[in-house]
Amino acid sequence: MAWIYLILAGLFEIVWAYSMKVSEGFTRITPSIVTLVFMILSFALLAYAMKTLPLGTAYTIWTGIGAVGSFLVGIFILGEPASAMRMLAAVLIISGLVLMKVSSS
Repeated sequence: MAWIYLILAGLFEIVWAYSMKVSEGFTRITPSIVTLVFMILSFALLAYAMKTLPLGTAYTIWTGIGAVGSFLVGIFILGEPASAMRMLAAVLIISGLVLMKVSSS
């Protein structure tokens, strides 16, 4: 169950990162509220997952999901560039996440 909470926490991190971007520095109220709500949910689920998962594993997976997910949102929703170097960086992050999961089993 901890892994499900951790994955949800990572997905919620993507939501709050995107909504923070569109809040334009917290000057738009609705995205600002969405940011704060999903930050709280993300941190709460991360904390719950950390009750049973090792700190290094949980935190690395959480930030990795958020980083790669936000990267993809940037490309597909915000029109950010998808250069070969950026794509390689995302692949390396995903590889690290897989290795972290395998090493904690």
